[in-house]
Amino acid sequence: MNDIVIVDYGSGNLRSIYNAFNRIGVNVKVSSDKDVLTDAEALIIPGVGSFGVAMNNISPFADIIKDHVDSDKPLLGICLGLQVLFESSEETIDAPGLGLLKGDVKRFNLDSNFKIPHMGWNQIKINDTSDNNLSILEGADNEYMYFVHSYYINPSDTEYITAYTDYAFDVPVAIGKDNLFALQFHPEKSGRAGLSILKNFVNLID
Repeated sequence: MNDIVIVDYGSGNLRSIYNAFNRIGVNVKVSSDKDVLTDAEALIIPGVGSFGVAMNNISPFADIIKDHVDSDKPLLGICLGLQVLFESSEETIDAPGLGLLKGDVKRFNLDSNFKIPHMGWNQIKINDTSDNNLSILEGADNEYMYFVHSYYINPSDTEYITAYTDYAFDVPVAIGKDNLFALQFHPEKSGRAGLSILKNFVNLID
C-alpha cells in the first residue's frame, strides 16, 4: 500500500481518523513533515475548530496540498478539512481559504426548530444527476452519517456536489471533483457506512 498521510496542521481530529483506517486494516501516517507530505500518494485533511485558525495553521502546507491535487493524486477533506478547500468563510471573513474549489462557506441561519450546530445523525442522499465523481460514496446512498457543524459549503460549481442532507433545506455535504474529495460529515464516526467510504477512498490509490 502506498503512503496515505493525514496532514497534522494542529486543527484536526487526527486520532479518530487514524484509528478508523486501522479498523479497516490500512496503515496511515500522521505527519507535519513537508517531505513526507510531498511524497504521499494520498493526503487527508481533517479539521475541527474555527476556519481562521485552521487557515493560519495550514498555510505552511498550502503549496504542497495544491501541488498534490495538481498531480492528480487523491485528497480527502473531512469536516473543516472540506471547508478550507473553498475560497472563503463567513466564520472568518478576512481569512482566504485554499481556493481549490470555487465558492464560500456560510453559517446556518435557521429558525428555532433547528439547533445550531447541526449535530448528530442525518441521512445523506447521493446526487447522481451531474457529471461528478461519486466513487468514494458507492453504497452510501440513504445511509446515516454523523455531523457536527455550524457552517455549510456553498459551492459555485454545483455540479461537483455529490451528496446532500436535509436540515431545513438540501445542505450540500460532499464534493467529488476528479481526484479531490471532501465530506462535511465524519466518516470515522459514522460506523460501518463511514468506514466503507474510507475503504472506497483507499481503493482509488494506485
